[in-house]
Amino acid sequence: MSDAYDPADFPPLAVTVDLVLMTVHEGRLAVLLQHRSEPPHKGEWALPGGFVRIDESLDAAARRILVDKAGLGDAWLEQLFSFGDPGRDPRMRIVTIAYFALVPAADLTAALEDNDELTLAPLDALPALAFDHAAIVDHAAARLRGKLDYAPIAFALLPPLFTLRALQDVHEAILGTNLNKPAFRRRMLDKGWIEGSGEREEGGAFRPAELFRIKP
Repeated sequence: MSDAYDPADFPPLAVTVDLVLMTVHEGRLAVLLQHRSEPPHKGEWALPGGFVRIDESLDAAARRILVDKAGLGDAWLEQLFSFGDPGRDPRMRIVTIAYFALVPAADLTAALEDNDELTLAPLDALPALAFDHAAIVDHAAARLRGKLDYAPIAFALLPPLFTLRALQDVHEAILGTNLNKPAFRRRMLDKGWIEGSGEREEGGAFRPAELFRIKP
């Protein structure tokens, strides 16, 4: 058997990058979507994405799309998974590399103000999505929920100083379930991820709650 390269044996193949940008908005886990203005799937919602240029790396493509399509200047992007079903795109054989990020809700809502092609959709009420993007979102949500207990990923959605109630609210929104308050607080403190700041939140009718921060 010859190992010689024959172009006829390898039809054209393209690579794209799709971004799964999630946040907690109004108490629900949500994802940023873009309205498609061109075929295929014209008029449907999809993840912000685009083709990888011949002269750029995957990470560079993801950063470019983050700015150009999602309107965000910065976010910590994690490569999620590769999706390459032969029939996933009607144009040609296209493999997509999905990237995932948790982004503060304020950043995403600000992006919506500058681009009416974007929307923030709750995961429990997603519209029909183009291509295989529903499966990509499901994969990202499962990855996020699986990491909550062993990585301090949820802190990306909190300000530098936060209450334990706010931390629990974020976890409950991501998991889609209520958590036992004493057990959750004990678990968070036992993990050693956070420490008291010595400050308390301002205002409120009751005794102000203690403010915590991530340990250096």
